[in-house]
Amino acid sequence: MFSSQFPEENDHAHEGSITLSDDKGRSLECYIEHSLEVDGQEYVLLLPVDSPVEIFAWQGEDEDEEALLVEDDDTIEQIFGTAQAVLSERNLLLKNTAYALTVAGDLPPVEESELFTLEIEDDEADLEPEQLQLLASFYDKEQEYAVYTPLDPLLFFARISKTGEPELLSPEEFRKVQPLLEEHLFNEVE
Repeated sequence: MFSSQFPEENDHAHEGSITLSDDKGRSLECYIEHSLEVDGQEYVLLLPVDSPVEIFAWQGEDEDEEALLVEDDDTIEQIFGTAQAVLSERNLLLKNTAYALTVAGDLPPVEESELFTLEIEDDEADLEPEQLQLLASFYDKEQEYAVYTPLDPLLFFARISKTGEPELLSPEEFRKVQPLLEEHLFNEVE
C-alpha cells in the first residue's frame, strides 16, 4: 500500500479496472491508474473504486486520549454491523473488502473541524503525518469508535501474473521497482 498526493477528483479516463483478492476470499475492485512493463513484467498502480476507511478506538481521557487503529479481525467483525448502520445514515455503504475496509457513496465535503492528523511512527521510514476525515463515530459496548477516510488516496502496486491475475508486490519487491515506477510516472507528468 502507498499513499500519494494524486488529487481525489481524478476524473480522467481510467485504463480499466481489476480485482484484487486476499487469502480470505474477499475482493477489492480497483481502477488501473498506470501500467508499466519492465523486463517483460507488467506492473500496475491501482486505486480502489470505493473510498478506503479506517476505524479507530478512542482510549484514555481528555489530553491523554489517543486513537488506536482497529486491526484485529475479530474486533472488526464485532463492530462491523454498528459501523455499517451509522454510515448508512450518511448514505455510505461500509464494505469488508480485501486489504482495506471501504465505503461506497458520496463522501461529505472536507471540513477542517472534522480532520484528524495521524502521526505515523516507523523507525525504518520517515513517513509524513496522514490527514484523515471523520465520517462517523459510534459506541459499541461502552467503547468509542470513529470511522475515518484518508484524504490522500490509497494506492496499491501489483504485478500481473502469467495467468493475468494481479499480485501485490511485497515491500522488498516494491523497493526494487519503485525507482522505475517513479521515473515512469514522472516522465508521464512532463
